[in-house]
Amino acid sequence: MALIVQKYGGTSMGSPERIRNVAQRVARFRDAGHQVVVVVSAMSGETNRLIALAKEIQAHPDPRELDVVISTGEQVTIGLLSMALKEAGVDAKSYTGAQVRILTDDIFNKARILDIESANLRRDLDAGKVIVVAGFQGVDAAGNITTLGRGGSDTTGVALAAALSADECQIYTDVDGVYTTDPRIVPEARKLDTITFEEMLEMASLGSKVLQIRSVEFAGKYKVKLRVLSSFQDEGEGTLITVEESKKMEEPIISGIAFNRDEAKLTMQGVPDRPGIAYQILGPVADANIDVDMIIQNVGHDGTTDFSFTVNRSEFEKAKAVLEGVRQHIGAREIVGDNKVCKVSAVGVGMRSHPGVASKMFRVLAEEGINIRMISTSEIKISVVLDEKYLELAVRVLHRAFDLDQPKA
Repeated sequence: MALIVQKYGGTSMGSPERIRNVAQRVARFRDAGHQVVVVVSAMSGETNRLIALAKEIQAHPDPRELDVVISTGEQVTIGLLSMALKEAGVDAKSYTGAQVRILTDDIFNKARILDIESANLRRDLDAGKVIVVAGFQGVDAAGNITTLGRGGSDTTGVALAAALSADECQIYTDVDGVYTTDPRIVPEARKLDTITFEEMLEMASLGSKVLQIRSVEFAGKYKVKLRVLSSFQDEGEGTLITVEESKKMEEPIISGIAFNRDEAKLTMQGVPDRPGIAYQILGPVADANIDVDMIIQNVGHDGTTDFSFTVNRSEFEKAKAVLEGVRQHIGAREIVGDNKVCKVSAVGVGMRSHPGVASKMFRVLAEEGINIRMISTSEIKISVVLDEKYLELAVRVLHRAFDLDQPKA
């Protein structure tokens, strides 16, 4: 008998029929003798509907009250799934994040999990119940409802698996695993049987929408066995995300091509070239709770330099406003912004032992007339910022150049 945490996304919970299908799947695991904890998202589109509703009342919704509103989507689905399980003859009990006591910090709309009290869950599991937990939400030390940000249900699932020392965390979604790239752009993309935590972390951070990045961080930190599966298929092993990489080292150098359309680039020109200037620029950006991605500072000349970085496109205007205040304070010349850029990345642990990946990537892009705006590298990834209009072409040619469209030998 194993303890399994299963997470089902919004598409899996998108209608009463689909909820009943999830209940049948959970019942099969329970009938096989497993203890099961289920984490669910709101029904597909429900969170967006609730956000839009809040904005009809208040143009810029109060963060605390917004969390109160948008957390209700998952409260609906845990109740409905628990009812469906009972109809299927399975004893089930629903829990909100607060009822579990998923303790978070007090950053509304982007809270991070600090601790999970698992005693109640263990007691109900030992009594033979299936536990159904609302994803995406928790509670801070003052008792306020908090939400974990987009994709936070994945994080809830993995965090619960870690807290309960589960044998496996299964993430059910609308795809049957992790692919070498998005099959909607490259139909020849292949499903990966396994991928390392490092590679998946890079893929998630670089724009792959299969898993939320914090869920991968949790899984890697606590060594949670993580598997991505389709909730619309009864067969298949999905993709296993593992710490093992030794067997992969002689396989293809690149495991996948990731991309992110939601990029924006900001450049502060004529920045005084002196020690501490990077902090003076990025400190206020961090204080505004804006995540910065790629950073480039040009070589100084005539006592000044140019400083560029990228942010999520949704935070472009906010970041630009923060920078305007910084510009006046430090005496920089001007701010230039571009919210029509994208990021394309090649990811693979094989880069560690194979030189020439960067030069090949740059050559392939050059042959297609694609200009590179920014470059960032790590041990296992190379990312480039490009004009958004080149995204799909860049993904296709790089996928082909690194033989990711070829079946495994």
